[in-house]
Amino acid sequence: MSNNAGFPGSDLKVTGLDFLKSQNCRLHHTDAYNISNLVVRRGQPFQLQLTFSRELQAPDKLSLRFGIGENPMRSRGTLMSLNPGREEDLSRWQISVIKSSGKECLLSVTSSPMAPVGKYTLNIKTGNNIYKPENGEVYLLFNPWCEDDVVFMADEAQRKEYVLNDTGYIYVGSAYSIYNRPWNFGQFEEFVLDACMYLLEKSKLKLSNRRDPTLVSRAMSALVNANDDNGVLLGNWSGKYNNGTSPLDWIGSVSILQKYYKTKQPVLYGQCWVFAGVLTTVMRCLGIPSRCVSNFNSAHDTEENLRVDIYLNELGEKLNGMSLDSVWNFHVWNDVWMKRTDLPAGFDGWQAIDSTPQEQSQGIFQCGPCPLKAIREGDVYLPFDSKFVYAEVNADKVYWVVKKVNGKDKHIRINTETQGIGMNISTKAVGQDKREDITWQYKFPEGSEEERKSMQKASSFIHPPGIVPRARFASSLPRGGVDPKPAVLQETVFKSGLQLDIISKAALYPGNPFELAIIVKTSTPGSWTINLASSCQLQSYTGKVEASLGHVKETVKLEGKSEVQVPLNIAADTYMKTLASVEDEVLIHITAIAEVQGTDDKLTKETTMSFEYPPITVQMPETAKLNKEFTCAFIFKNKLNVPLDNCKLLVEGLGIFKMTMFDQGDVKPGRIIKSEVICTPTRLGEKKIVAKLTSNQIKGISTEKAITIVE
Repeated sequence: MSNNAGFPGSDLKVTGLDFLKSQNCRLHHTDAYNISNLVVRRGQPFQLQLTFSRELQAPDKLSLRFGIGENPMRSRGTLMSLNPGREEDLSRWQISVIKSSGKECLLSVTSSPMAPVGKYTLNIKTGNNIYKPENGEVYLLFNPWCEDDVVFMADEAQRKEYVLNDTGYIYVGSAYSIYNRPWNFGQFEEFVLDACMYLLEKSKLKLSNRRDPTLVSRAMSALVNANDDNGVLLGNWSGKYNNGTSPLDWIGSVSILQKYYKTKQPVLYGQCWVFAGVLTTVMRCLGIPSRCVSNFNSAHDTEENLRVDIYLNELGEKLNGMSLDSVWNFHVWNDVWMKRTDLPAGFDGWQAIDSTPQEQSQGIFQCGPCPLKAIREGDVYLPFDSKFVYAEVNADKVYWVVKKVNGKDKHIRINTETQGIGMNISTKAVGQDKREDITWQYKFPEGSEEERKSMQKASSFIHPPGIVPRARFASSLPRGGVDPKPAVLQETVFKSGLQLDIISKAALYPGNPFELAIIVKTSTPGSWTINLASSCQLQSYTGKVEASLGHVKETVKLEGKSEVQVPLNIAADTYMKTLASVEDEVLIHITAIAEVQGTDDKLTKETTMSFEYPPITVQMPETAKLNKEFTCAFIFKNKLNVPLDNCKLLVEGLGIFKMTMFDQGDVKPGRIIKSEVICTPTRLGEKKIVAKLTSNQIKGISTEKAITIVE
């Protein structure tokens, strides 16, 4: 008998391996990743085509070994040794031969839906031979398409939005004027997946814990900020960013994660929406459904007593630095979708996580995941960090006026507002370019019976003390005359039916005067004399006062049901200097205090308004062909009556062109600037181009435009 190559006794060797990348990636929804390796999702079959030195025969020993981590071991579940035709591996991975003909063999491999996510090295053993393929690292991700995966999401439109959409919006501004900031998440761009894998390595999570999205999302909330662990982004709220990039100059996560992966050093600088944008990218990239969530009038309650104290002077101006607590005009965090196998039943679904470094949790700046259902129902004893998140959306605001009495500061409580915190909680709608209000997912309707029960339950775990001023110097204050209030504070009813409203009578363009008015109303019979103080300040989004611009103090008389408008006008040159000197975007903050003489009626009202800006126009075709050039033009006309100094235009189009910056210098009133980019699209489908203009006076004019790329 001649010893030809087909003889069973001759050594079986693997001579080639095809990862069948295009068909596997399409089926696993990973075809958009810009990487040469195979990327698949757990719990779902993928195919491999093997070529041997001779035909595969029954006695041949063949095993595919998938290993993860430094030292893969079967006993630890970090080495899977898969033999076709043998009983399945203990790890719940499966392998089978689909067809074998001649020297070729088509195999199907299914990883466990509970496998640790990360990079697996594949080698193939035949007898005593080991074959190590080129690009033999296979990336394994969470799988929202797989019913047995704890991140399973049943709705296809939601999966498209929360896992596959690489662009979106982050909502900013104030509760009274919300606007969108376009953001490129870019989870499929070059090096982004590798940056996420690097973060997984850096997280020091045990490999067995990498199967659990609860622990992975918590670890990533810590690693996206640079505190504690040399993570991705360094936070900076100082208003001075000259040795880094201003938080307002980012238009997406891609350049941040690419720079971090290249340097392995924190990128400068982030504020909350940048942290949230990057964390969304990391979660979607790893396969955990995620969304950015903006909470307007967000309480930062350092003492976890569901109360934020706000101190005003007698003109109604907010005093900086009196309180450790603060109310941010908005704060952005993330929700991630998963089953919580570590909690009692009923807390699956959306979980809040937050990578903005605000408070330490278990000794590290990390926050969440915390079930939205626990926040809504007041179950604030559940992990993780539910007390902190609960306070962000539910604290009460207590207003104090600081008056000088015999040369000493005296704190007088004006009123308590129970409904102003946690308003208009917003995220981008599924499949649409518009805002969705998700406040109802975080809290019951204000004033409802369920809300009252939830508040009582939460309060029983949080124990607010009596109402005392909690200024930094409060220990030296006399404690007399303090009324310990019950935990659930009630809104006050006024004898006079006093109400306040604040309006702007003209568009708030930088360079124009502010024409504001305070409307004072009474609604019950009688003659009422009202002392009114109102002030206008510029503040950053964290509530920090940047400048006091002016105030009005008047005594008004009203009869029965009537109202009066008190004007508050601010000249442009009062605020333009501040606008140009602060590197943050500032908001216009107006506070009013009214006291009705001869009664206990006292009321404060505050509102925050955003500046209005002229638009950027994008000119380009509605469709373009793959790999064929087209031109995109960005046009801006300065319609303001002030020059814009040091203008920069930032543009980016994922799958079309890399982030580009144009220096435009100073743009005088009436001047038009035009910049052009030659674009070559590399991916099919609807793509978005994002543009942002920044200058010394204006920090955030942004726009976006969609284009469809066809074959």
